[in-house]
Amino acid sequence: MNILNKTRSMVLAAVFAAIIVILALTPFGLIPLGFMNATIIHVPVIIGAIVLGPKYGGFLGGIFGLASLWKNTYMPNPTSFVFSPFIKVGEYGGNFGSLVICMVPRILIGIVAYYVFRGVLKIWKGKSKAALAAAGAAGALTNTLLVMNLIYLFFGKEYGMAAKGLTDGVYGVIIGIIFVQGVPEAIVSAILTTAITQALFKVMKA
Repeated sequence: MNILNKTRSMVLAAVFAAIIVILALTPFGLIPLGFMNATIIHVPVIIGAIVLGPKYGGFLGGIFGLASLWKNTYMPNPTSFVFSPFIKVGEYGGNFGSLVICMVPRILIGIVAYYVFRGVLKIWKGKSKAALAAAGAAGALTNTLLVMNLIYLFFGKEYGMAAKGLTDGVYGVIIGIIFVQGVPEAIVSAILTTAITQALFKVMKA
């Protein structure tokens, strides 16, 4: 990579990072679908990974994780303890597992999305739209599946009580969230990733 390309990549990464922080800390990171609000904070992570590569994708995912950590620490809600080891909500407090939940899935968003994009392109040559849509959906599902299952692993009972007042059937709640929230978010992510990345590729080639 020559100096010009490296500089351009760093500038683009900084722009994507700024967008992630803005989306994470403001209501702009949510799209109302009528029955729910779809999170789109992972979309710039996915697009950044596709455009800049998996290393930048992991970096941008880390920015997403840090923004989430900050928000859950300083703007907590009843279940923020699963994302921040620095707070206690009622009788429930975060721990090292909170950092794993907050950071690991977000770092993997861009990495998974990049390799899904490349994999689909390799299998279906010329099908860039399909590859972009698959990458968008895969990145979103990586976040949802890992976050929710790690929450169950580290804080199953505590999360059930804090979120729904449940002591039993917590994994059923987790599965419900994955389908009710995760699937629509994956569809929205696939659409946005395809549209925005295609436009960005055209601008970069101009």
